[in-house]
Amino acid sequence: MLLREVEYARPSSVAEAVKLLAANDGARPLAGGQTLTNVMKARAAAPDVLVDLNDLDELRGVARSADGGLEIGAMTTLTELIRSETAGETPILGQVASQVADVQVRNRGTIGGNVCVNDPTNHFPPLMVALDATMTVVGESGERTIPAEEFFLGVYMTAVGPGELLTKITLPAANGARYGFDSVAIGRDGTCIVSAAAAVRDNEARVAIGCVAATPMLVKAAPNPEAVKEAVREAQLDPPSDVHAPADYRRALAEIVAARAVAEAE
Repeated sequence: MLLREVEYARPSSVAEAVKLLAANDGARPLAGGQTLTNVMKARAAAPDVLVDLNDLDELRGVARSADGGLEIGAMTTLTELIRSETAGETPILGQVASQVADVQVRNRGTIGGNVCVNDPTNHFPPLMVALDATMTVVGESGERTIPAEEFFLGVYMTAVGPGELLTKITLPAANGARYGFDSVAIGRDGTCIVSAAAAVRDNEARVAIGCVAATPMLVKAAPNPEAVKEAVREAQLDPPSDVHAPADYRRALAEIVAARAVAEAE
């Protein structure tokens, strides 16, 4: 199905982009566009104005912050994340990015788009929660930062409000933390049935599980397989059933995938 007629704007600065988004109730930012254009074709979304962010180089790139953390521009593509030497100092980023769909998707898709869409099957929302990331959002009233745990609100819903724009994602300094990610997908490069990201620091594993709820589910446990599985059981997950997997299968799989993510981090 063809797209309906829509106004198109290509701002040259973040300030201009925010102004356009704030001035039009029906405006939507356009990053990689792979999800948005498909839902527009299906008439599931009908924005009045598309605000194309692809000229905003200030939203691209990966850099170390003064405290040793990592700052990732929201318009950084998954391919750029994989190839970045700075991001390579935190290998889990490239490892997860390389599992997303295929080369064409990774060339266009951005990390900001991946987290802002917040499809429960997306790879990066659980990783951001597990790594205790901070999301920086800018609007006409200024800039605010949101912990990843509070950023994801529901299916396709985040804390980015009308007229606001996610500009960067900040990861805290590792300080000895180890990271892992595991998933079971529908075939090669397919949609995740269940995914889990883990950050292990000292005697605690912080594990975020994807595909079992509207937002990543965070559990904390001692970093050993049985403790992690028990923590997942105690969380009393209530995952959906669909054509790919019934709820009971997802619930059981969550324990296994979470334990594997922690084992990879170790």
